[in-house]
This record gives sequence, C-alpha cells and structure tokens, in this order.
Amino acid sequence: MNKKTKIESKETKNIVDKKELNLWKRGFTPQAEIWNGRMATVGIGIIVIIFALISQFS
Repeated sequence: MNKKTKIESKETKNIVDKKELNLWKRGFTPQAEIWNGRMATVGIGIIVIIFALISQFS
C-alpha cells in the first residue's frame, strides 16, 4: 500500500501590511527593498533610452 505524503498548505503571514509597502523606510526593510527595485528599474530604463538616442544620432 502506497502512503501519500500529505502536504499542508500554510497561509503565509504578511510581514508588512499592504498599506505600508510604499512608505519610505531606511535600513534593511521590505519597503527599502521595494524602492531599491523600483529605482533600479527606472535607472535601467533611462540607460536604455540614452543608448537608443546615442545610436540613432551617431
């Protein structure tokens, strides 16, 4: 007889409330990581635009 292992699904606790995610908090916090990701995305977008403009006018 094969015994199937039962996988229990646990609800993950929200470490940070959804209302707090956009707050500007310093240090190693989830909010800081979210803002780091956003600023990195903006920076990469600006670099792509600059390269596109340079290659178009060169």
